[in-house]
Amino acid sequence: MAESSLSSSSSPRRLVTTDYLRHVESMKKFPSGAGRMAHLNAVILGDALASEENDLIFPSEEFTKQALISSPEQYLEMYQRSIEDPSGFWSEIASEFYWKKKWGEKACSENFDVRKGSIHIEWFKGGLTNICYNALDRNIEAGNGEKIAIYWEGNEPGHDGCLTYNELLEKVCQLSNYLKDIGVGKGDAVVIYLPMLMELPIAMLACARIGAVHSVVFAGFSAESVAQRIVDCKPKAVITCNAVRRGPKVIYLKEIVDAALIESEKSGVTVGVCLTFENQSAMKREATKWQNGRDIWWQDTIPKYPKTCMVEWVDAEDPLFLLYTSGSTGKPKGVLHTTGGYMIYTSTTFKYAFDYKPSDIYWCTADCGWITGHSYVTYGPLLNGATVIVYEGPPNYPDSGRSWDIVDKYKVTIFYTAPTLVRSLMRDGNEYVTRCSRKSLRVLGSVGEPINPSAWRWFFNVVGDARCPISDTWWQTETGGFMITPLPGAWPQKPGSATFPFFGVQPIIVDEKGNEIEGECSGYLCVKNSWPGAFRTLYGDHERYETTYFKPFPGYYFSGDGCSRDKDGYHWLTGRVDDVINVSGHRIGTAEVESALVSHPQCAEAAVVGVEHEVKGQGIYAFVTLVEGVPYSEELRKSLILAVRNQIGAFAAPDKIHWAPGLPKTRSGKIMRRILRKIASRQLDELGDTSTLADPGVVEQLIALNDC
Repeated sequence: MAESSLSSSSSPRRLVTTDYLRHVESMKKFPSGAGRMAHLNAVILGDALASEENDLIFPSEEFTKQALISSPEQYLEMYQRSIEDPSGFWSEIASEFYWKKKWGEKACSENFDVRKGSIHIEWFKGGLTNICYNALDRNIEAGNGEKIAIYWEGNEPGHDGCLTYNELLEKVCQLSNYLKDIGVGKGDAVVIYLPMLMELPIAMLACARIGAVHSVVFAGFSAESVAQRIVDCKPKAVITCNAVRRGPKVIYLKEIVDAALIESEKSGVTVGVCLTFENQSAMKREATKWQNGRDIWWQDTIPKYPKTCMVEWVDAEDPLFLLYTSGSTGKPKGVLHTTGGYMIYTSTTFKYAFDYKPSDIYWCTADCGWITGHSYVTYGPLLNGATVIVYEGPPNYPDSGRSWDIVDKYKVTIFYTAPTLVRSLMRDGNEYVTRCSRKSLRVLGSVGEPINPSAWRWFFNVVGDARCPISDTWWQTETGGFMITPLPGAWPQKPGSATFPFFGVQPIIVDEKGNEIEGECSGYLCVKNSWPGAFRTLYGDHERYETTYFKPFPGYYFSGDGCSRDKDGYHWLTGRVDDVINVSGHRIGTAEVESALVSHPQCAEAAVVGVEHEVKGQGIYAFVTLVEGVPYSEELRKSLILAVRNQIGAFAAPDKIHWAPGLPKTRSGKIMRRILRKIASRQLDELGDTSTLADPGVVEQLIALNDC
């Protein structure tokens, strides 16, 4: 992507404050290297540890000099243009990609207000392109064919592989040709149920190359969950593997798919092809159950196909993928992303939020079964010609130092992970981190939930040696890419704050009546006007799309998250608003209480839920995991409650501390709060599906400790 069209001039003009800049203009006071803010400790990266809640952490002069966005002034100039002239701003960026046919005069058309008719969002409509071509062919044509596209690290140390961009394209084309041969065409759905093998991004790209719509299902969902998705999108084929080994445990994925296909047939949906990769490290083909005529071995078939495949040029608004999100109840929501806007947005957010350089080695620990794996394992990095790590196993196998072993092995420079993993590794002790060099790291990232300040500081101080800025990103499956995020070299960070909006994004905080709140405040986080990466609908249910996201606060996209904005304009995510507990009229965010608990030196992790309380309406129920080796005690219970009282107030003190040897998490690290709510309310016969948990046994442990 060209820099010239977006860079600020050598002597930035003074920006006149306009309405939309009112919450970011305070940044003009903080050019790199500026002095202290009132009541804040200014820390320069590499010079000192981040220790206090009110640290203001500046990028080092060395980092800032080489950063793509190197000052608040440069950011503000670009941000101002992205809001005043979104079509022009994004068109300039889009023009750096390959388009078989350019879009019309206006890049964007939208109706964001449900009161004015049906919600619709279109970016680059009429333009013809292909995201696979832009991710692979375009980079090869630029001379990067022999650059490593993917380093693959297997579950077992020493089991690894890699693909250059040339090799990746050949494998993608072979699979694309096979899919076309079995009748998969433009607009047809393909369900992908694979672990983190290289074949997962290969399958995604192969679908995109021929205009098919991929729907990746996290390889850990139950047969029932897979069947629900099959019934909804009616795929022409399912792609899976026979099994995967995660740590010492073998998961028989093909058997789950077999059961799902039987279940979907009961609902009238039959899938004629189940393409199965033989993952020999987990299971031999001889032990794999097989249905002749439907099941096809990948290794026996795909290598026979040609290594070149014509591209299917698609409209920018043609669908790229479906990704289902599910709550504790109800039908999964099929979030639909289209091609052109998503391509431009994921590529641009990746580039600037991680300050990407062509020499970087990038590792995002997310699974491609989630949106993070779509946007920031596969599409965003490869569109930038990056080298990506794909890791099959869990982060703590064979021990808690595996992540840092991988960082050293591949000389990872950008490391992007979830706060849950940070807290888990923090609990296991610094020695697993410090036994490794990690000198290659230059940028860290956080995704998935608000990161509490104590975990942020540990990540910064211990993992990053107090020299790596942290891109603490806020975004969602629905947004496609980062919405509020630090730009590493542009402005000082506050531990735990997502800081400021990305280009083209106008975050708004509203009260319960939908009124915009000015200045320092807390409320509901909404977004005004569209951005290229926004999802276009919920598949087959546009009414639900409007009802869920656009009717709560007409005129805005409602994120479902709570947010605080401090006096300096920094944004602090407080968690889902449905994770807000109303205690005697006080609305308390669960993330706020969890952060207070984790600040206690003997608390490794905490998860808070609300329970019915006969006096207060709702009470606060806290599941607490202690630092390794710390025993449970009544004294410690009182100390934890006191920590919350001191940090938030007596009204936020937990009514119950439930000792937790571990928390119920999916294999991607997401805490299953619906299970915690059922345990807290003693509804043990309503625990529901626990098949996606990394360790289902933790549920029984929590139940056993119910009265302790």
